[in-house]
Amino acid sequence: MIQKNNSTSSVWGLLPLFIFIITYLVTSIVLQDFYKMPILVAFLFAVLIGLLMFPSKTFHDKIEEFAKGAGDSGIMLMILIFLLAGAFAELGKAMGAVQATVNFGLSYTSPEFLIAGLFVTACFISLSLGTSVGTVVALAPIAVGFNESVPGTLAFSLAAVVGGSMFGDNLSMISDTTIAATRTQGVDMRDKFKVNIKIAIIPAIITVLIYAFTLNLPNSGSATTVGEYSFIKIFPYLFILVASLTGLHVIWVLVSGIIITLVIGVVTDSYTFWESLQAMNRGMTGMFELSITCLAIGGMVGLIKLYGGIDYLLSHVTRLIKSAKGAELGIAALTASVNAAIANNTITILIVGPLAKNIADQNKVDPKRSASILDTISCFVQGFLPYGAQVLAAMAAASMAISPFDILKHLYYPYLLGLATLIFILMKRK
Repeated sequence: MIQKNNSTSSVWGLLPLFIFIITYLVTSIVLQDFYKMPILVAFLFAVLIGLLMFPSKTFHDKIEEFAKGAGDSGIMLMILIFLLAGAFAELGKAMGAVQATVNFGLSYTSPEFLIAGLFVTACFISLSLGTSVGTVVALAPIAVGFNESVPGTLAFSLAAVVGGSMFGDNLSMISDTTIAATRTQGVDMRDKFKVNIKIAIIPAIITVLIYAFTLNLPNSGSATTVGEYSFIKIFPYLFILVASLTGLHVIWVLVSGIIITLVIGVVTDSYTFWESLQAMNRGMTGMFELSITCLAIGGMVGLIKLYGGIDYLLSHVTRLIKSAKGAELGIAALTASVNAAIANNTITILIVGPLAKNIADQNKVDPKRSASILDTISCFVQGFLPYGAQVLAAMAAASMAISPFDILKHLYYPYLLGLATLIFILMKRK
């Protein structure tokens, strides 16, 4: 049916979103590869279909709504944060901060507790870098090397790395998911962190205890060789964490972190000034696809609003929601479903976030809670997907010599995080 009033809800208004999910999901299943279809191409196809819908509306009106959605102030700020976060992460990597952090963490880990140490080290690195895949890429080779010294530990050690990588992906102030969750819900990162840490810390502690005391692994002796580290190279990561918690705006936190990292890198002869600028450029370039995807999602949501799709979805979802608790469960279920379909937690939050904001507002859900639920549930699902980027990166480091299900059997943290989030939702509010 043709919608003639953009205030009237219409199920057909959701067609661009359905086209994106079906295109991406079906192609990925047929090719048996969830990273073969470029996600931006799938969005472009959905947007083009959206522009052809509802011929009663002028093409000019459609383009205007697309542009308004893409140019939303929240999306523009999000893209700026993405670019700065990318510059900071690449600058630290070029300086040797990642390797210094790995060496620091493993230097103080007893050999028999190395797998627990790998998990803790992965937690800190992902918290510092704000990327789970980057953490897996950095630590997975160490896990593989440990297995060469103590055969039979590969599944445990890779699971520890993947699980730890999801800890920081969920909590880091410069994580894509944190940025997306806080911007879509209109909440300060520090406030979201305070709520989020209450959900994530107990699962992390339990996971450490499981890896440390229940695996019954043989004493590895000198299982792995740990290189030297310079603490000053770790300092920028500590600064980012502490500065974020003080309430300083994330823009200034990242700018300050970039300047500090640049100065330390030049002083320690890790790179020249011009090499540092090239590193910053690489980091920002690495965020281009995500930034353009943000624009495409914002524009698509603008079209869906114009066609009444958001109103339709809200009217039907809210019929099933009778309380704030029900709203939070609905946000969690929607997030989990979309994430399982597209295997990308950041894009999931960007898609679900605006709808979650409306549901939260209508049901008086604290935006700090809705932002935390978006982030924890997306990381919970992403962490145990056998076709997720994190598990695939771990398998690649092991030269595909291990099944994803071997890793999933020992991947405790994401499961515990999902359980903790459910308990958090069901708990009585103050």
